[in-house]
Amino acid sequence: MAEGEGRGGGGVAAAAAGATTTFRIGFSLAEIAESLGSSEQALRLILSIFLGYPFAWFQRHFLFQKELYLIHLYNILMGLSLAYFNFGTQFCHSLICVFVQFLILRLMGRTITAIATTFCFQMAYLMAGYYFTATESYDIKWTMPHCVLTLKLIGLVIDYYDGRKKVEDLTPEQQKYAVQGVPTLLEVAGFSYFYGAFMVGPQFSMTQYQKLVKGELTDVAGQRPNSFVPALKRMMLGCFFMLIYTMAAPYLSEEYLLSDAYLEQPFWYRCLYIMMWGKIMLYKYVTCWLVTEGVCILTGLGYNGKDDKGRPKWNASANMKVWLFETTPYFTGTIASFNTNTNDWVARYIYKRLRFLGNKLVSQALSLLFLALWHGLHCGYLVCFQMEFLIVVVERQAISLVHDSPLLSSLASSIILQPIFYVLQQTIHWMFMGYSLVPFCLFSWDKWIKVYKSIYFVGHLLFFTLLFAMPYIRKVFVPRKEKLKKVE
Repeated sequence: MAEGEGRGGGGVAAAAAGATTTFRIGFSLAEIAESLGSSEQALRLILSIFLGYPFAWFQRHFLFQKELYLIHLYNILMGLSLAYFNFGTQFCHSLICVFVQFLILRLMGRTITAIATTFCFQMAYLMAGYYFTATESYDIKWTMPHCVLTLKLIGLVIDYYDGRKKVEDLTPEQQKYAVQGVPTLLEVAGFSYFYGAFMVGPQFSMTQYQKLVKGELTDVAGQRPNSFVPALKRMMLGCFFMLIYTMAAPYLSEEYLLSDAYLEQPFWYRCLYIMMWGKIMLYKYVTCWLVTEGVCILTGLGYNGKDDKGRPKWNASANMKVWLFETTPYFTGTIASFNTNTNDWVARYIYKRLRFLGNKLVSQALSLLFLALWHGLHCGYLVCFQMEFLIVVVERQAISLVHDSPLLSSLASSIILQPIFYVLQQTIHWMFMGYSLVPFCLFSWDKWIKVYKSIYFVGHLLFFTLLFAMPYIRKVFVPRKEKLKKVE
């Protein structure tokens, strides 16, 4: 590409070269993507998140503790450049929502009306985007970063509202995130377009962003953060998962799930395929989040204070707990390790704000409903999160049963049996994790219902049966005296 541009000798030739630059770059990217077995949009996305590293290096070395407006402008420029590189003029959608959000903050102030208006406007804009751009497959389009932006702007107005309250009226968590001053347009835009999190996250608060631009997020006060090595480690870990996904994905595709060849396989094979496919499919998300986490760490945004031994922690922007993700045999463990920033956001701004309902299960169900709608309008999202809710409820009941039953507790604590139980748990865990992800990835009714029919709705049958059978199972395995102790 550089060689082609460098050959222009005169004015006309240079103009012609400039006119064809966009086409040549686009054509080259398309060719590279095709050779990798990927789409051009996917290649643009992965390039965008890796571009965060030189952007972060420049900011860390040349803009650390410089004038705030310069840092805001830099973040805005880099974020808009990535938006234009990926979506062209459709970046205007984010501009509209950011500007409207600034007007809401200024005109409505720290009021419930501002929160309600923000929630309705930002979610309605996102839903309209989903509606007008929806297809039968997953496409990388402007709604992908926009869903991240939507949460960011809703969180901003809630934190801004909390800033009006007295400190003693706030929880420690709310005190940490409450916005005290009045954000400027540059602050709101810089916060929204910060290149390290604009495309795929992670979520972070306005107070964190303000500390970043002031140079306060560093392990040595007044000096650049010593974040290069921690950032490099996360990037390399992300590349490791990208390599695994790249090598395995061609053999574990969604297209095969819908093929006649899959339907012709025996039942056990179909279940095994879903288990392996679900595990590998998640690695593309793991890759993106680890790479972007490294960008955030390099800038300093990942700084999270120091541990008991005085060592700096760089996990403030972590979206993955990799070790937990790879080793936990529980569904709740996977949920706690995967997309953690978004889960924390939902817990902070949705689940905990629904305390007035007085019912944790209802609050959890409504939080999952919000997550499903936030992901998109396809029915597959609702089915996925409904299945997740069902599995988590049954799993918690099963854990409680084992804990309360002397017989089951003794079996579970047996050193000889533990490896067998672990392998069995992991098999069940990933089988039904993959089962839940089928509608999430296939979106439309006719696709995911075809796959579920092929395995006889085994997940729904098993967990609904366990849900209703668990009280009777408890009567068998939990002695009456143990029940009485629990009540006391």
